[in-house]
Amino acid sequence: MCGILGVVGQTPVNQLLYDGLQLLQHRGQDAAGIVTANGKTFHMHKGSGLVRDVFRTRNMRSLQGNAGIGHVRYPTAGSASCLAEAQPFYVNSPFGIVLAHNGNLTNTDELKSDMYRNDLRHINTNSDSEVLLNVFAHEIAARVEGASLTADAVFGAVEAVHRRVKGAYAVVAMIAGYGLVAFRDPHGIRPLIMGCNEVDNRTEYMFASESVALDCSGFKVLRDVLPGECVYVRFDGEMQAKVCAEKTQLAPCLFEYVYFARPDSVIDGVSVYQSRLVMGEMLAEKIRRQYADMEIDVVIPIPDSSRQSALQLANALGLPYREGFIKNRYIGRTFIMPGQAVRKKSVRQKLNPVPMEFAGRNVLLVDDSIVRGTTSKEIVQMARDSGAKKVFFASAAPAVRFPNVYGIDMPTRAELLATGRNETQIAAEIGADAVIYQDLDALEQAVHSLNRELNVFEASCFSGCYITGDINEAYLDAIEAARGKGKPAGKEAKDGEDAGSQMVDLNLNVAEQNLM
Repeated sequence: MCGILGVVGQTPVNQLLYDGLQLLQHRGQDAAGIVTANGKTFHMHKGSGLVRDVFRTRNMRSLQGNAGIGHVRYPTAGSASCLAEAQPFYVNSPFGIVLAHNGNLTNTDELKSDMYRNDLRHINTNSDSEVLLNVFAHEIAARVEGASLTADAVFGAVEAVHRRVKGAYAVVAMIAGYGLVAFRDPHGIRPLIMGCNEVDNRTEYMFASESVALDCSGFKVLRDVLPGECVYVRFDGEMQAKVCAEKTQLAPCLFEYVYFARPDSVIDGVSVYQSRLVMGEMLAEKIRRQYADMEIDVVIPIPDSSRQSALQLANALGLPYREGFIKNRYIGRTFIMPGQAVRKKSVRQKLNPVPMEFAGRNVLLVDDSIVRGTTSKEIVQMARDSGAKKVFFASAAPAVRFPNVYGIDMPTRAELLATGRNETQIAAEIGADAVIYQDLDALEQAVHSLNRELNVFEASCFSGCYITGDINEAYLDAIEAARGKGKPAGKEAKDGEDAGSQMVDLNLNVAEQNLM
C-alpha cells in the first residue's frame, strides 16, 4: 500500500506536494519522493524515511515547476527497504517519463520477460512499479508520430497497459513537455480521486490516493477516477478523460475502509468514518444475536482506526465506552513495520494501558482487524496485567485467512493467525476469553449501505476469491516460496545505518532526448 499525488498548477507546486504527502504519510513510511516539471526538465528528490526526514529546505528549493507528482512508499512487491525502489521512477524515452504507483501487479515476471524479449527494455530493480513504467513508456513510444504527442496516443497507450498488465494499480505519471497522466486499473481496486482549484480564472488539478489530501490543500473534490479510466491534463491546464478498458467493474478494496484510509477521507463515494460507524453497528448486532450471555462491563478500542467502530458498538449495546490505551504517536504503525521481532518489540512502546479502566472488569477490546496476531496477543496480555477479569476481543473485519496480492503486505498463509484456526483456537492463541469476528456479508453491507452503486468488493484476504481472476494455488505457492527464500519486504536497516540519509536528488533535462 502506498500513497500517490499529482498536481498541475498555475504556481510552484513543491510545497503543495510536500504538504499532500504528509497527509498521506499513513499509507507508507518506508520512503518518499517528489518530481516536479519545469518546462522539459524534471527535478527529482527522493529518499528513505518519513516525508519530514527526506525533504529539507535545499531540496524544496530545487523542486521547481508548476506541476509534479509525489509518492510515499510501503514496501510490498520487490526487495527489502532500499533507496533504489523509492518512487517516482524515471525513464528517458520517449520524451522522459516519471511515474508513481499504488498497488501490486500480479504478472510482473511475465511482463519482465516480455520486455526483455520484445520491448528491448531493461528493468533495474525488483519493483513492479518500474515494470509498469516501462510498459507505459513502450506503449507511448509505439504511438508517437514524429516528435509530438496527442491525447489519443496517451489514451491508446493506457488502453494497451490495461490489456497487458494484471493486478491492482492507481498511477500518476508525467511526460516531459506535455502533461500529467492519471489512471486506475479496470477493477478500481486501489483508490484515486481528483479535484480542482481556481486560480486567476484558470483551473488547477490534483490527483490523490485519498480525498483528505485534496481537502486540506484547498482543492474541491470533483470525483473518483473511474475503473479503467485515464485522465490527461496538459501542463497548460487542458484536461481530457476517457475510459480505456473494454471491461470495467468497480470493486474497491474493503481493507481500505477497515484499516488503511484516514477516517476523514471519502473513497468511491463512501465516508471512511461513517463506514466504520456502521461496522460497529453490525458487530454489535452479531454480539446481541450470538453472544447475548457474554457479560461485558466496558468497551475499549485499540487506537486509532478502531475508535469509530468501538464507539458505535458500545452505543448500540448500551455499554460504557472508555479509552483504555494511550498511544505514543512517535512510533510507526506496527502493521506495516518490518519483521515480527520489530512488531513485537514496538507494541509496548506504542501503547500503554490505563489500569483503572481494566481493574476488576470484563473488557471487550475492539480492533479494526487481526492479521498476524502478534499485536493482539500483546494487547490482551497488557489488559490482563492491568487487572482485567475477562478479556474479549472483537474485530471489525472478518478473519484474514488468505494472502493479499494487490498491495497489502500479508502474502503468506503461514503468517496469518486465522489460517487453519477457528475462533476458539484463535482466542487461545492470543490469550483472550473469546474472539468475535465481523461477518463478511455484514462488512460488505456496511460499505454498500453508504453507496448503493458499490455492489462488488475486492475481499480476497477474507474470502480467498481474487477479483482479477488470474490467481490460483500455484501462484500463491510461488510467491510464498519466493518470500521464504528471499528477504521480506521491509527488512530492517543495518546497525548504524540511517535510512533517512539515503537520498537521490536529480535534475533530468529531457528536452533533447530522442524517441526510442
